[in-house]
Amino acid sequence: MRVGFVGLGVMGQPMALNLCRAGTPLVVWNRTPQRCRPLAAAGATIAARPAEVFEQAGTVLLMLANETAIDQVLGRGTPAFGGLVRDHTIVHMGTTSAGYSASLAGEIATAGGSYVESPVSGSRVPAEKAELVAMLAGEPDPVHRLRPVLAPMCRQTVVVGPVPQAMLMKFATNVFLITQVTGLAEAVHFARRHGLDLGLLRGVLDAGQMASGISRVKLPKLIDEEFGVQAAIADVLKNNQLIVAAARVAAARTPLVDVCLELYTRAQELGLGAADMAAVVRAFE
Repeated sequence: MRVGFVGLGVMGQPMALNLCRAGTPLVVWNRTPQRCRPLAAAGATIAARPAEVFEQAGTVLLMLANETAIDQVLGRGTPAFGGLVRDHTIVHMGTTSAGYSASLAGEIATAGGSYVESPVSGSRVPAEKAELVAMLAGEPDPVHRLRPVLAPMCRQTVVVGPVPQAMLMKFATNVFLITQVTGLAEAVHFARRHGLDLGLLRGVLDAGQMASGISRVKLPKLIDEEFGVQAAIADVLKNNQLIVAAARVAAARTPLVDVCLELYTRAQELGLGAADMAAVVRAFE
C-alpha cells in the first residue's frame, strides 16, 4: 500500500525523500506546491489536495507546523473528519502540546481510525542523512506496523508507551538540546568579547568530552556567523513554549529553559525567526 506524507517543510521534505529512495510507494501533499517537485522527481505521486492523500494511502504521516495546520488537513471539527481518518493510521510526527495530541488520538479512535504519536529528535541535517530518532506512542498494533515504515528515515525508533508519552519524551530531549545550544552560543559570545582565538576554542571543545554531534554542527555556525537554517529560531521558540507549559502542569522546575525562553523570544523580536537556532547569540549581543 501507498504511504501518505503531508508537510514538506525543512524537515518533511528530506524525510519524504528518504522514504522514496527506499522504495516506499508515496503520495504527498504540501500547501506550497513547489516543495513537491523533488518528490515528483523521486517518483512520488503528488496530490492536488489533502483528501487525495487519504484516498490513496492507508497510513498517513503528518509533518505539519502546528495544531491549526493539522486540524485543517484532517478536517477536524467538520463532517469530513470521520471519512478521512476512518480505517486509516494517522501518524503525528510534528510537535504540538501533549494535551492536543491526546485529544486528537481520542477523536480519531472514536471515528474508527488509529493514531500514532511519533515526534522525531533531530534537525535538517539528520533528516537528510536518515539519522532521526523517532519516539512512538499509541496502541501496540499500529505502533508495531509503523516501525518498518519509519525505518528509512530514522537511525532508531523507540516505543515509549501510550499517547502522549512520545510528545513528553520529545520535550525532555529538547530541554537538553535547547540549553546545550544556548550554552554553546554563550561560550562563543564570551570568547569573542575576550578576544580569544575561536579556532582554538573549537579545537579545545572538539577534543574534549563535551564534543557532540550537535556541537560540531552548531559551533562552526557560531564562529562563522552563518545561520542558514537547520532548526529555526521560530520552531525552537515554539518548542520552548510547549516545554514550559508542560512543566507547569507537572510542577517541574525549568530555570534554564525559562531563561532560554526569554532569549529565543528576543531573537524572534530581532527578526531572526527564520534563522538557525544558533543565531540566538544575537540576543546576547
